[in-house]
Amino acid sequence: MAKKKRHSRAEIATKLAQANELATQGKLQSEIARTLEVSVVTLHRWMRRGGARIAELQLENSRLRRVVTDLLIEKMKLEEAGGTFGGSKNKGSSKWDGS
Repeated sequence: MAKKKRHSRAEIATKLAQANELATQGKLQSEIARTLEVSVVTLHRWMRRGGARIAELQLENSRLRRVVTDLLIEKMKLEEAGGTFGGSKNKGSSKWDGS
């Protein structure tokens, strides 16, 4: 009898993301389970326990990271083109401090 392996949440999330990718490629569940080195029952259990939600959140997280990266690049370009971004060029005084 094979020794049972406990997978961490991160491993489960990674394997579920891979499973979703393989499923979109049209792979059968048995092929997906074999590729991930888990049983079909384990794969179903992970999906039933919210694993699909974890995979969705990982995809959303990666999308948001790309958006933030794009915004930071755009900000850097604007700073290079215009000097400063979102602040006053004359930092020593403002119209509110009475200077």
